[in-house]
Amino acid sequence: MANGLVGVVLAAGAGSRFGGPKALARDDAGAWLPRACDLLSAAGCEPVLAILGAEADEARHLLPRGAHGVVVARWSEGIGASLHAALEVAQSVHAGAVLVTLVDLPNLAAEAVARVVERWTGDQTVLARAVDGDTPGHPVLIGAAHLRPLLATVGGGRGASHYLEAHRAEGIDCTGLGVAADVDSR
Repeated sequence: MANGLVGVVLAAGAGSRFGGPKALARDDAGAWLPRACDLLSAAGCEPVLAILGAEADEARHLLPRGAHGVVVARWSEGIGASLHAALEVAQSVHAGAVLVTLVDLPNLAAEAVARVVERWTGDQTVLARAVDGDTPGHPVLIGAAHLRPLLATVGGGRGASHYLEAHRAEGIDCTGLGVAADVDSR
């Protein structure tokens, strides 16, 4: 799979503010986890990895065909632990780039994903993220050249925001497309 675009849905947390694991959440449009996986798959990601933790066995049953569940043993340490595990898997399959989103963006529009994916031209130094006005969001596109240095900085509760800011990730305007409206309460 050298030079491929790997999709990642971060869905490991317990959702303590939400009232339960967001990997199991659903609304009138259906379950969030398969929707997020399908968005990345439709955008050309292969494979799509769902990073699971809390209630992982139950969440696995929600995965659509073609999505792969990756259970993170240390998921309770925070989003950085989940991202670290995802980037390690992406690196092991020789991803050219990784497209990362969150399970708790149920209103994320396919157009937003497409806008960010357009930046993937095979350049392994690409670093871009969706923004809604001045608010950073997801998905985030991380070229393979950034995987090793980013892996050295993420873990526990520390995600990639600091790295994206320090390396001036390109902001892709996705205003009004659900890129920064994560859900923390039911």
